[in-house]
Amino acid sequence: MKQEFSARPAAISEQYCKDCYCSWQGFVTGMPSLVFVVTGWKKNGNENACLQSWASFLNDGPDGFVCVMPANKGGHMYKSLKRTRACVLNFPSNGVYGRCVKTIGNNQWEADEITAAGLTAEPASKVNAPRIKECFLNIECKFLWEHKGLVAVKAVNICMDSGHYDQSRLGRYGKTGYLYQIDQATNPETGEIAPFGPGIIEQGDPVPWETK
Repeated sequence: MKQEFSARPAAISEQYCKDCYCSWQGFVTGMPSLVFVVTGWKKNGNENACLQSWASFLNDGPDGFVCVMPANKGGHMYKSLKRTRACVLNFPSNGVYGRCVKTIGNNQWEADEITAAGLTAEPASKVNAPRIKECFLNIECKFLWEHKGLVAVKAVNICMDSGHYDQSRLGRYGKTGYLYQIDQATNPETGEIAPFGPGIIEQGDPVPWETK
């Protein structure tokens, strides 16, 4: 039986949402979102790395691929993006994810955040930002706009490990492909949280594309 929720359930506290910087709707739906690391340069020339999810990727015409994501105006990522108007979106596979998490604890102003997390920085090809070498996909982007805590960036160059071209090899999906953040799927009636690591996509049963 379906239940409807138009207001925050009492089992999910307002303070919990504030501490996690999340909407209660995200906890109720447990909506997955791609995991990636946004990289750029701090004003002092050191590497900046921001582990990110809760983003949307949009196709805007034949040559328009756009990422819209939240940005903390007090954080290094936002300041770097506004100053250089460039960044790289770096997509880790499961084997690299643990090191990407360590960027959170190595985000001091004086730190080279990529290197400090045990990852390798390399120059981007088309924008003024570092890439993470170990990530199987790097999307180099230029700043487009910001609105009410959201920023949009547009892809100008894609760098992908050739081993991921073919799904029968490493591929883009499964345990060696994209990771998804599962936003602490929460029982809205009890407040119980289902522990969940980064998710992956597995192919379902083929469905004929018949629209009539």
